[in-house]
Amino acid sequence: MGLDYEQDCSVNKGRFPGAREPGAGVKNLVLASLFLAALYGCSGGGGFLPSGPHSMDPLALHRLVANASVRNGVSANLISSVIDAESGGDPSAVSRAGAAGLMQLMPDTALQYGATNRFDPFANVDAGSRYLRDLLNRYHHNVSLALAAYNAGPGAVDAARGIPSFPETRAYVSRITAALRTN
Repeated sequence: MGLDYEQDCSVNKGRFPGAREPGAGVKNLVLASLFLAALYGCSGGGGFLPSGPHSMDPLALHRLVANASVRNGVSANLISSVIDAESGGDPSAVSRAGAAGLMQLMPDTALQYGATNRFDPFANVDAGSRYLRDLLNRYHHNVSLALAAYNAGPGAVDAARGIPSFPETRAYVSRITAALRTN
């Protein structure tokens, strides 16, 4: 005869009676779905592709950047390049470290610059561009040092007396300065 209920549960390790291990096709479908959701984003927030489903309208973003540039005295190209590197234009982007929004502001930095909602594009770009302005002033308009401080924090730049040796920070500074040269 067949297995009774208790035997069936012990064989199936807590799954429903009669449950089977999913086949390779089901596993591949689940993995492909997770990969596509991460790549293109979902209703939970963002993806990894620039101009993905949560990106802002390019014209609206351009106006926002141009206005922040005039208000805060920071190059529109610099602000745009930071936004491209930080969030790819996605106002709902959130990093593993907890930075959020178009310019990927950390909570304390956002509050220091008056951005109570880091996901509000206007507040985020205004606060981020003012932070960039302050970093440029602090480092005597040395764009590379200001970018390194934006990425790794001013304390890391001060301690290194230059661009910190963090590979991520060095790549970040190189990527943005290269973008500035082409714009």
